Amino acid sequence: MALDAKELRDKTPDQLRDQLADLKKEAFNLRFQQAGGTLESTARMKTVRRDAARVKTILNEKAAAAASEA
Repeated sequence: MALDAKELRDKTPDQLRDQLADLKKEAFNLRFQQAGGTLESTARMKTVRRDAARVKTILNEKAAAAASEA
């Protein structure tokens, strides 16, 4: 289940940071599973990595918008 950018834009920066932390933890756990040979879905790694990038992009957009307003 990939994250939708429209849904992410509706969230606050704090919610986005929390979500990014969760995605990083999941990516860490997936790397551990891969190293141990117990990873079931390698496609999930790609999805998590892209979702994290999507969250970072939207955080940067919000920061740039806030900076241009001030």
